[in-house]
Amino acid sequence: MRKLFAALVSTSMMLPCTPSAHAQQPPVPPLIKIIVPFAPGASTDVIARLVASQLGPRLQTNVIVENRAGGSGMIGGSVVAKGPKDGSTLLFTSVSMVSTAATTRNAPFDVTTDLVPIAMPGVGPLVIAVSTKTDIKTPAEFVAAARAKPDQLTHGTSGVGTIAHLAAELLNDAAKIQIKHIPYKGASLAVTDTAGGIIDAMIAVNTTFASQIQAGRMRPIAITSEKPSPAFPNLPPMATVAPGYSVELWTALFAPAGTPPALVKRINHEVNEIANSKEMVELMRGDGATPLNVTPEEAAKRVRDSYATWKRVATAKNIVLE
Repeated sequence: MRKLFAALVSTSMMLPCTPSAHAQQPPVPPLIKIIVPFAPGASTDVIARLVASQLGPRLQTNVIVENRAGGSGMIGGSVVAKGPKDGSTLLFTSVSMVSTAATTRNAPFDVTTDLVPIAMPGVGPLVIAVSTKTDIKTPAEFVAAARAKPDQLTHGTSGVGTIAHLAAELLNDAAKIQIKHIPYKGASLAVTDTAGGIIDAMIAVNTTFASQIQAGRMRPIAITSEKPSPAFPNLPPMATVAPGYSVELWTALFAPAGTPPALVKRINHEVNEIANSKEMVELMRGDGATPLNVTPEEAAKRVRDSYATWKRVATAKNIVLE
């Protein structure tokens, strides 16, 4: 009996050194709220809801989406940046948060330090499209037209400081051209004027002007990613005539800085798998995006690099939002 008791004691003392897989898992909040800083129905919102619908069962918890629109996405971002650091409040947004922060004089939080990127499920280029009333059909012809008449080739956006505005300013520098910015109060108005030939071009997500392309009133000529995109096999990168030019849109899930790294890593794993799901691939294809599987550290580098690029452009061009 004494030998049996000694053996049991010895075994029990060894158990803490070999924890079960379940014990190693970081605690998951009973309810996770994903804040989307845009209105319901927006592209980012739709993607966030698909992520939430699959993330809940994977984490065996409840995941809901709450819209906090306003301030070009900064209001919702601020809520999360200043929220609890236990994984119960997350943010699903896009690269536009970074470009807005880079052009905002008094941003309510620091996008590079107050938030921790968890995962980036998708990435894709913007599309450069011109009015079919122009003769421009290629990136080279676009650059040639801009150089022939500096500040006369026009492009429209949904407003000053938007990602499209900054992308055009970056193109000006890379291609050594000067295209004229025409800001509108909404992308739809810019699309109407481009299709009508009132302005010459737009840089935007493909879905912004897809119907006008199908109707033959606008013509896509290039993409903004540095390398060819599988989503647009027939469109060359603008970098073919503007070396080094690269603009990509990404969506990302963030947590407040200070959230336990183990929990961030676990959610990263789940979101990366969701990004490769059939439902997500099909959804992102509409915007010309493809799955992106990165670690939290790689996602953080993308955020820092994006912010540095747009801050440099905003400073050089004196683009400031009050």
